[in-house]
Amino acid sequence: MKQLQRLGANPRRTLMMILLVSVLLRVAVALYMGNQVVPLPGVSDQESYHNLALRLLGGHGFSFGENWWPVTQADAPTAHWSFLYTLYVTAVYAIFGPVPVVARLIQAVAVGLLMPWLVFRLAQKLFAQQGEPGTVIGLVAAGVTAVYIYFFYYAGALMTESFYITAILWVFDIALSLKRGEKRDWSRWILLGVALGVTVLLRQLFLLFIPFLLLWLWWATRPNLLKLALPLVITVLFILPWTYRNYRVFDQFVLLNTNSGYAFYWGNHPIYGTHFIPILPPEMGSYIDLLPKDLLRQNMSEAALDSALLGRALENIQADPLRYIQLSISRIPPYFAFWPEADSGMVSNLSRLGSFALFLPFMLAGLVMTLRYRYGSWQTWLASPFTLIYLFVVIYTGIHVLTWTLVRYRLPIDAFLVIFAALAICRLGEWLLKRK
Repeated sequence: MKQLQRLGANPRRTLMMILLVSVLLRVAVALYMGNQVVPLPGVSDQESYHNLALRLLGGHGFSFGENWWPVTQADAPTAHWSFLYTLYVTAVYAIFGPVPVVARLIQAVAVGLLMPWLVFRLAQKLFAQQGEPGTVIGLVAAGVTAVYIYFFYYAGALMTESFYITAILWVFDIALSLKRGEKRDWSRWILLGVALGVTVLLRQLFLLFIPFLLLWLWWATRPNLLKLALPLVITVLFILPWTYRNYRVFDQFVLLNTNSGYAFYWGNHPIYGTHFIPILPPEMGSYIDLLPKDLLRQNMSEAALDSALLGRALENIQADPLRYIQLSISRIPPYFAFWPEADSGMVSNLSRLGSFALFLPFMLAGLVMTLRYRYGSWQTWLASPFTLIYLFVVIYTGIHVLTWTLVRYRLPIDAFLVIFAALAICRLGEWLLKRK
């Protein structure tokens, strides 16, 4: 790739231009969404965060002033939504007033700078060890991240997506730094714990991947076990205050959020049969209609109902495990959907075609290229940073295939797949330059 390497002769300047484009695109979306907080394609959750922030400012705690999704009663405590992101919106409102566009703009600028920069760093670390031009591939990966429609669309929404994806990239950036020989630095292990704590508070789902991450770090770096335990302890310290709060308001143990039971029940409801539908159509009723009437009549708290729904979902699966397997398999196509759909709006179809569909061939090609790297032994392969990326893609995909699937749940995977796409784009560019 010598010809392409010359294109990266001034990487700092190129990266600055990419970051500028990234920020401008995200700021444009933030300004377009403006001060109105209304349901838009894929971002209806922003209404909840906006209203929760207003309630916190009014001294009412984490609650809503009216009956709220899913079945939270007015003035009742809720733990359904990310505490950390709610605090972010509340802090912005406390400083600047309840002006949603300010929260959008701050978020747009922050993730517009951080996401492409972190992707650039990850690509450098991944490919430099394989003798590839890591800087050039990193610049291309950052460029793809900057213009990826899904990424800049969600950057303007008052939802966890953008911060959550950025936090995951931060976790992997620290993990790869430890792999490169910085494992003797205690501050890196502490920082990893902070990054994990932030990520989990944005979305508790990431808790399921932490054991795999720490296992890989143990194999790849062979650290002192105390160092390996340190990030886990720090993560627990991030969660404990919210566990204590939940116990006080619900009078039962709730580790962090009360949404896994709802999602697992709805995602595996018998109404689907063996064919999962990501968004329930009106003719099939509403998600509230699917909740068991006998449980609703008991007037349970949000936390108690979440636990009961999880138990009911497991009962349904135990009653017909074959249906659950078939239903889970049927979730794979919508998770990786790249084609336009008649029941999707123009914004959704354009986002799908202008991001995942456009770059999917390069993602797959780059993924195959990295799978062909030689490591000498399976032990070395297991310790490879690429193995950590593969592991995340497989585990994270598996979680959603077994529970509930939406396109936006795949976006953390996309943030890593663009790195593989960058490799394929660079190889294609080199080939074209040689022919020219």
